Amino acid sequence: MRKSVLGFAAAAATMIATFAGAEETGAQVAQATETEATKPTAELTQEVVPVFVSEEVVQELPEEAPQEFNGNLPQADSLRDLVAAMPAAGELSDEMRCLAGAVYFESRGEPLAGQLAVAQVVINRSESSRFPESYCGVVYQRAQFSFVRGGSMPRIKTGSDAWKRATAIARIAHQGLWDSEAQDSLYFHATYVKPRWASRKTRRAAIKTHIFYR
Repeated sequence: MRKSVLGFAAAAATMIATFAGAEETGAQVAQATETEATKPTAELTQEVVPVFVSEEVVQELPEEAPQEFNGNLPQADSLRDLVAAMPAAGELSDEMRCLAGAVYFESRGEPLAGQLAVAQVVINRSESSRFPESYCGVVYQRAQFSFVRGGSMPRIKTGSDAWKRATAIARIAHQGLWDSEAQDSLYFHATYVKPRWASRKTRRAAIKTHIFYR
């Protein structure tokens, strides 16, 4: 009789331990699930801003906002037609505004090929380890662009045709939709000045009042 009582007690103890273990395991699973559920998710943005490594490499740039083209990139037989076919820019990121600003202030009176060449120089610099890693870094680098005064860009007439063309050119250059005559140029100057450094560079193109060098 005593053995039966002892056996029953042992079995009961085993069952209690099993239930306790199961309850503890369930709590751990619930806690882990809750932790996973409360983890923050990465915020998606509509526009990808290019960021480059500090090495002299060619790196593909993500498209600024591929959804605006509805899966179809504009097709054109000339740069002028391509500019006309570009959809409205909408809200620009700071980086794209810096790129378009350089085009607007440095070359808005130039042919479209000259405007594209200016944009290409900014892009080329951002990909070179000799210059800052972003469009804004290149544009605002000290003593590089004369239109930058006191570390800021002058006011832009955003409703003007010149600004619309500049933003279209900036997006075309950014997405590599048209080859520029400037090719791999990192420098340019107006034809009415003769900087001493020009003789040490390789000339790539001359477009109206600007000469471009590598």
